[in-house]
Amino acid sequence: MTSESPDIQQPAVNPAAGHCVAAGTAFITGMGAVCSLGPDTDTVMDTLFGMPPDPAPPERFSTDHPVAYPVFSLPKALEEAVTVKHRDLTLTAGMAVETAKQALDDAGLSLDDLKGKRVGVCMGTTVGCALNNDPFYIRYREGKEPGMEPILRFFASNPAEAVARALHLDGPVQTVANACASGSDAIGIGAGWLASGLCDLVIAGGTDELCKVTYNGFSSLMITDHERCRPFDAERRGLNLGEGAAALVMEPESDPERARCRLDGYGAACDAYHLTAPRPDAGGLKRAVAEALNQSGLKKSDIGFINAHGTGTRDNDRMEMTLFKEDLSGIPFFSTKGYTGHTLGAAGALEAVITIRCLESGKIPPSIGFTTPDPETGLSPVTRVRPVASKSALSLSVAFGGNNAALVFTRL
Repeated sequence: MTSESPDIQQPAVNPAAGHCVAAGTAFITGMGAVCSLGPDTDTVMDTLFGMPPDPAPPERFSTDHPVAYPVFSLPKALEEAVTVKHRDLTLTAGMAVETAKQALDDAGLSLDDLKGKRVGVCMGTTVGCALNNDPFYIRYREGKEPGMEPILRFFASNPAEAVARALHLDGPVQTVANACASGSDAIGIGAGWLASGLCDLVIAGGTDELCKVTYNGFSSLMITDHERCRPFDAERRGLNLGEGAAALVMEPESDPERARCRLDGYGAACDAYHLTAPRPDAGGLKRAVAEALNQSGLKKSDIGFINAHGTGTRDNDRMEMTLFKEDLSGIPFFSTKGYTGHTLGAAGALEAVITIRCLESGKIPPSIGFTTPDPETGLSPVTRVRPVASKSALSLSVAFGGNNAALVFTRL
């Protein structure tokens, strides 16, 4: 694959290096989102193009790091609203339920409309905040008798199961824990359920709250920035963590008046290069993108923009820019991580929602934090609000363990 090639071709797959998977076309009829930018998709987009918040040190937990690395938390009022509404769930599961309900409302569907239909739920997450119960374990180790509420809450908080239970659904239920590609993979898997005839409708997305363990883990890897992250910038120092959730309602066919967008292609490939670092030549991500484009039947010239994974870390951004330079040259790209932080298992789903809304509005945001091109590639992301004429876009996810995912969306 070279930049001179007119199209990206399906690569020969080396079984030892990973594999590609594909799913069928799905119509997006509804969307929901909550994150640091706001409590719903309209507010998220208004804030994205308006006055995005600055990251700040976490308030929900504390650590003894000499630097309080800033994060993108939910606004306090939003966090409290979700927590109060879903007292028996973790914030991770509560956000999943909230965004699923938003997506159904956006699709114009009530719970009665779902009766008699095979409705599947597929949600991505990372640790699902299984490790946020420090007070319980501390009290237990001190010989005290802590209440069982945190443990019962955890048992009830499998994100996909929590959504299915809240909406009284009895279709297939799956939670995907594939690191930072989880949200994108959940959407691709859900589309596969529709294509196979397993479901009449699927709710798919991702959710993750800030967690002390992941915060400490990324800090120990020394890939977190002490200021707002700067994806693709020559002086980038690392990422900011964030939290949030997003969900899509997907159907195998739809009345044109109801459909918001179409998922035309999904590709996933694992290069198994390193436990945490991406493969420098972008081999796995190239295969995922090739699979998604081939499934969609689109050429790279049909892609109007790329919503990159763009974490702001040295290795990830370098790898993605290798892909852009060699295989997707000339296509505008940007990262939303400087607006939302890296929401881990929710990232692919949240960025899918933003990608779809950008296609609908015909504009994309600047890649906030970027000022200086990396001399290794000479590439620059979008630096101002830019109009988009094309109907199609790529959204990319890159995860620990060499996992890569690509989604192709087309505006109707």
